[in-house]
Amino acid sequence: MLLALAALLLPLLPALAQQTAAAGPEMADTMRQDGKIYVVVGVILIVLVGLLAYLFSIDRKVGRLEREVRD
Repeated sequence: MLLALAALLLPLLPALAQQTAAAGPEMADTMRQDGKIYVVVGVILIVLVGLLAYLFSIDRKVGRLEREVRD
């Protein structure tokens, strides 16, 4: 399921990056010059990985409960 979602969304990333690069927000340029943009990207990645880990753990628990109810 996750691989299918990733396969659908990954081709869209370059198009989205080009659109935002063309707009050129000043805040992003300032953050990039100061090196803070990497902190922002890192925090976003940590939050997303945490959410995915939580969703996988919930999915495993629900699957286990479904098997117990079925048996």
